[in-house]
Order: sequence, then C-alpha cells, then structure tokens
Amino acid sequence: MTTAPFPDFTLPATGQQTFQFQALRNKLLVVYFYPKDNTPGCTTEAQNFRDLYAQFQAADCEVVGISRDSLKSHENFKAKFDLPFALLSDSEEIACHLFDVIKQKMMYGKQVRGIERSTFVFDRNGVLCQAWRGVKVADHAQQVLAFVQTLAPR
Repeated sequence: MTTAPFPDFTLPATGQQTFQFQALRNKLLVVYFYPKDNTPGCTTEAQNFRDLYAQFQAADCEVVGISRDSLKSHENFKAKFDLPFALLSDSEEIACHLFDVIKQKMMYGKQVRGIERSTFVFDRNGVLCQAWRGVKVADHAQQVLAFVQTLAPR
C-alpha cells in the first residue's frame, strides 16, 4: 500500500447529491463496488452494510456503494432496502477504472465485462489502507467493520 492520498473523483449519488472523494477527508471511508442493484449477492451485501452502519458511524466511518447502475436504479434499490448510505452511479466507469475493478467474468457460460466485487478502506488522509478483491459476501461487511474499528480512535 502507498502513503499517497488516492486520486480525487466525483460521482453522482443518491439523494440528488454529488459525492466528492476529497470532501470526506478527516473521516474513515469504506468504498464498496458491487455488480448490480437488486441481484441476490448485491442485495445481501448492501443489507449487511446497512445492518452494521451504526457501528461504522460510531467508528467515524462513512460507507458508500458504487456500481454502474443508473441513479434511478440506485434510488429504487436504496428505498426498497432502506439503505442509510449513499449509492454512487459510475455509468462512465470513472471510479471503476481508478480502482481497477472492471474484469472479464463468466456469466451463464459467456464472457462479460463487469465489476469484480471489491471493497476499499481509506484513512482520514484519503490514503488506501486495505483492499479486498473478489469478495465473497458472507461475513464480508463484518470483516470490514472489524478492520475499520482497528483504525478508529480509542
């Protein structure tokens, strides 16, 4: 891992907001990438982060989810599952390329380009301090929380 701050990026977010990476300095930040709204694994992952969100907040940490879905899709997904954190729309793959999460995957026997489920934790200076790639959903949000709690002030 490097000690240099991660490059700034800006994406449209749910709630008619704009997410700017640099604006969240001075907080810990979890950025998780997921393939698609309203699919089984992505729904479970979002619900797991939702259920632990108060504990992330207690650790002075913000959580955001990113996929290539539209803001309209994100708004519906967020409302349907009562998600307390922002979902960011990366339809132009700006953040996807910065984080190198676009991969060739097999889906129903066909090669497709898609997001590799990945999670990144940043410190209060915007420096990447942990990355998980090729994430399996089970217990993942809990693992991320446990790591974040090691960074939280005592």
